[in-house]
Amino acid sequence: MSKTTIGILTGGGDVPGLNPAIRAVTIRAIREGYNVIGIRRGWQGLLEFVREKDADNSLCYFNLTEELVNKAGRSGGTFLHTSRTRPSHVLKSDVPEQYRDKYTDKVNDLTPEILKNLEFLGIEYLIPIGGDDTLSYGVRLSQEGMKVIAIPKTMDNDVPGTDYCIGFSTCVTRTINMVNTLRTSAGSHERVMVVEVFGRYAGFTAMLPTMAGAANRCLIPEHKFNIENLTELLLQDRYKNPSRYSVVLVSEGAMFEGGTDMMFKDAEKDAYGHAKLGGIGDAVSAKIKELSASHLGGSKVGLITQNLGYLVRGGDPDAIDSIVPMAYGNLALDLIIKKNHGRLVVLRNGRYDNAPIDVITASKKLVNVDKYYNIERLRPKYKNFEFQPLFFMTGDQ
Repeated sequence: MSKTTIGILTGGGDVPGLNPAIRAVTIRAIREGYNVIGIRRGWQGLLEFVREKDADNSLCYFNLTEELVNKAGRSGGTFLHTSRTRPSHVLKSDVPEQYRDKYTDKVNDLTPEILKNLEFLGIEYLIPIGGDDTLSYGVRLSQEGMKVIAIPKTMDNDVPGTDYCIGFSTCVTRTINMVNTLRTSAGSHERVMVVEVFGRYAGFTAMLPTMAGAANRCLIPEHKFNIENLTELLLQDRYKNPSRYSVVLVSEGAMFEGGTDMMFKDAEKDAYGHAKLGGIGDAVSAKIKELSASHLGGSKVGLITQNLGYLVRGGDPDAIDSIVPMAYGNLALDLIIKKNHGRLVVLRNGRYDNAPIDVITASKKLVNVDKYYNIERLRPKYKNFEFQPLFFMTGDQ
């Protein structure tokens, strides 16, 4: 006999490792006697659900089986699909039809309907897999009495409370591989290469590949950079290199010294108040080209500018993003079996554990600039590795 029903959803940006996490939760849960429901498109599936017996909610959820999750479990992305929906902040124009008579404000909190929909579906435990935005709403539901166990994922690796978020290793691996691929062009043409990578508030995705030798310098959101200093350093790196090129990784959230804001593609914002970032790599390239003339006797250096973007987000997970999601999924089931909830499954100091879910909203996880980043040299500090976690600065909480 079925013990109870578990709901799983994925929210925010896709990353490699989501499907292995869904697979791990589902297979363990079914074998322990639970029903498992996959909620489609993150919080949006719960928002659009219609509480009527004969309603067609096939776009909102479906029952998960071992056959389904085994087929998807080795692939990238999320077969449950995802969204950046935030049920506590729904614009009037986005309120589902069944609630429009009730919710008429410019911005509406539909959390009461989410809780009723979860109850209608018979979901006793909810496992959201996401970054700090998606999981912050999981914290809200936990505070409202829902039994929530959160699993952290984000390529930026910036969910507080854990050393590791699903997707980070694949992102770093892909960044290193792709930069190394681009080196042939940079060397052939003796250029400076500017590579824009993910990282809105935290610079881990620029720092770790640079530490691994993928770049000479990196720019991170935690420290505003001086473009003249950067240009001089990159031209020195280029001169010292027998192949006459140099490389800088630029976090999408990096900012010029004296600048007041990040660079955005447009003014449109998602439900969590984030505008889509983009353009810092192009801006850095343009300034390096302009300033290089004063160092090269009036000539301007050639540039290669590349935004890696979704190339590091798509595709299959690497080994770490196949193993960690399996462990996180089983950790979530361990908690459910013990009737524990309001927890975030984590990796800390090389060991799997869990933490209070409130840690997600209690702080920000950023690079400790004083400890790990050389602000004059614009690159990581290479010392004091003894007893550090696998990804070094990601263990600071």
